[in-house]
Amino acid sequence: MDQTTATPISLLDAYAPAQIAMRVREAGVTKATMPVLTMFALATLAGAFVALGALFFTITMTTSTTGQPPAFGLMRVAGGITFSLGLILVVVGGAELFTGNNLIAMAWASGRVTTQQVMRNWGWVYLGNLVGAVATAVLVWLAGVLSMSDGAVGETMIQIARSKIAIDPVSAVARGILCNVLVCLAIWLCMGARSVTDKILATVFPITAFVACGFEHSVANMYFLPIGVALATGTSAPLSVADAVSNLALVTLGHVLGGTILVALVYWSVYLRSSD
Repeated sequence: MDQTTATPISLLDAYAPAQIAMRVREAGVTKATMPVLTMFALATLAGAFVALGALFFTITMTTSTTGQPPAFGLMRVAGGITFSLGLILVVVGGAELFTGNNLIAMAWASGRVTTQQVMRNWGWVYLGNLVGAVATAVLVWLAGVLSMSDGAVGETMIQIARSKIAIDPVSAVARGILCNVLVCLAIWLCMGARSVTDKILATVFPITAFVACGFEHSVANMYFLPIGVALATGTSAPLSVADAVSNLALVTLGHVLGGTILVALVYWSVYLRSSD
């Protein structure tokens, strides 16, 4: 007698790209229709998670004033790996991150959510990310982390903020575009994963790449800029709050262009356009 048995799903078998597209679309519907309080709370967590990754990056990039500094490329890669902590916490722990949520454009293009719902999600999530990142910066300040290595960590915080403010407008937008292409691709790869290990591995390489290449992440800058500006206040070369806000606005514009057009709408066109 013939017996039919279901074939078990292997955790080593990732979702196919077409399946990932459908999963991202449905996730976009869930995100866009989420209650505001839940959305804001998860966004605050995401801001804090990314800020912790940014702090880890800062510690990694801090070099001793004595001795020969490590090779530039290796240093950037090491910083990228440690910064990946932020997105790993977001993906595995569960949180709402503005940059990754630009993928909601797939659900919008499919007609599953309205423009108003997309703007509602982006607005509340962006605000929540800001609250979480700034609150973490305050805690880092109160914890005295900036005094580590005889104050070298604090100097690194100022240098990071100064370098970001010095970026010209065109470069800031371009770096924001390139950053969010890689961030959204990291989320895309995670949606193809079936296990926590897969999600972590899928996250590390794209995030390490954007950090090592010097691209700009708005939520990370919500941590880097406030703490750097605060530390530079009262010094011989203070940093401008207006310049910090300008950097954040330009990088955010780049994120929207890179995440929605170059990732979400391209994949929607390839895999979902005909069915929708």
